[in-house]
Amino acid sequence: MSDALLIDRLQFAFTISYHYLFPQLTMGLSLIIVILKGIALWNKDERYNRAARFWASIFALNFAVGVVTGIPMEFQFGTNWARFSKFAGGVIGQTLAMEGVFAFFLESSVLGLFLFGEKKLGRVRHFASAVLLFLGSWLSGYFIVATDAWMQHPVAHAITPEGMARLESLWDLLTNPWLGWQYAHTMLGAAVTGAFVVAAVGAWYLLAGRETEYGRLFVRIGVVVGAIASIALLFPTGDGQGKNIAHYQPPTLAAMEGLFRTSEGASLMIVGQPDMEQMRMDNPLHVPKLLSFLTYNRWSAEVKGLDAFPRDEWPDNIPLLYYSYHIMVGLGTIFIAVLLVCSFLLWRRRLYTSRWALWILMLAFPFPYIANTAGWLTAELGRQPWLVYGLMRTAHGNSPTVSAGNGMFTLLGFLGMYFLIGVLFLFLVIRQINRGPGNPDSSPADAGGRG
Repeated sequence: MSDALLIDRLQFAFTISYHYLFPQLTMGLSLIIVILKGIALWNKDERYNRAARFWASIFALNFAVGVVTGIPMEFQFGTNWARFSKFAGGVIGQTLAMEGVFAFFLESSVLGLFLFGEKKLGRVRHFASAVLLFLGSWLSGYFIVATDAWMQHPVAHAITPEGMARLESLWDLLTNPWLGWQYAHTMLGAAVTGAFVVAAVGAWYLLAGRETEYGRLFVRIGVVVGAIASIALLFPTGDGQGKNIAHYQPPTLAAMEGLFRTSEGASLMIVGQPDMEQMRMDNPLHVPKLLSFLTYNRWSAEVKGLDAFPRDEWPDNIPLLYYSYHIMVGLGTIFIAVLLVCSFLLWRRRLYTSRWALWILMLAFPFPYIANTAGWLTAELGRQPWLVYGLMRTAHGNSPTVSAGNGMFTLLGFLGMYFLIGVLFLFLVIRQINRGPGNPDSSPADAGGRG
């Protein structure tokens, strides 16, 4: 791998990983805002309206930083990845344009209505604006995931005589068989992030002995939404995406599971370290035959290992792929356990006074971000060495005229700029949380309504 290619990959990995810290929370919060507004409309309880306004202010901060960090990322398609853009632009340009023209425009315009138009819109239409905000946010996610799904499993295209991909059917692109499970899994991951953040803020209020009414509301909503989404992440969406990988990218599945040799009745690896020199797993802890059953619904089914594929079709970094996947799965399992215990305590009316459970909820909020990042690492590392699976290798997609020095200079610039943006973002969010949902000045909506 050339130095320039390595720097280009590191730069894109950094910018997209940093950027996705923000959309995952906006997509998760948009669902919770709809739930809060729906309950307020149903029972006419003003607490839920105030809670929705409070989280809309956090949503707006995330949305703004997401826009700022997303623009440089997309420019890299033309600067650092010009050969890829030339090859694939005729296809992925459609979904990226639709995300900007339809979803982003809907989300940004409706956000203004929701924040500042409550008094003029009335209860029903303000709830409708929350629904549109949710639809815009999740539609944006759909088009972005559709772009990635085409790179994972290219469909609906033809290769022109000039060697470029041309879109043959927009409908087939938007109904890619890879897309459904990946989109559902991604959105549920965002819902888990939103739920944990809401529950963590509520737990902090209860532990601090302030805003206790809203603290109980936030903990209740966060735990219920998080428990449902976490279970659905495991099944059916995680199961469905795993079967997709087994069908369309079998070398990726073998690397994710640390399966070096083809096996009948393959074991599911729980813990172990890939030894790439000996082509084996060190210190393995596994469940016999479970991988075969989960993949093909038969205990004795054959699962192809890495030995079944040419070496140049193996993922580039098998240990990192293996660890990313197991971090994602491990954290997802912990989320289910924590949220089910908290759901039980909630049902028994003991959660609000169980300080140990509140401490766990408060301290757990960073881990969905880690799990979502590990999930995307799994998806993107698993596709390697391909930029577009089976069509274009990563080594052939970067820009030939951008040197390693130029790439390093801009990477360092992004590191510094994004650090400052992150510090400012944390300051504003912490200030908003300290104000609390009970403060009449805590939301732009109140100021807009009084104006």
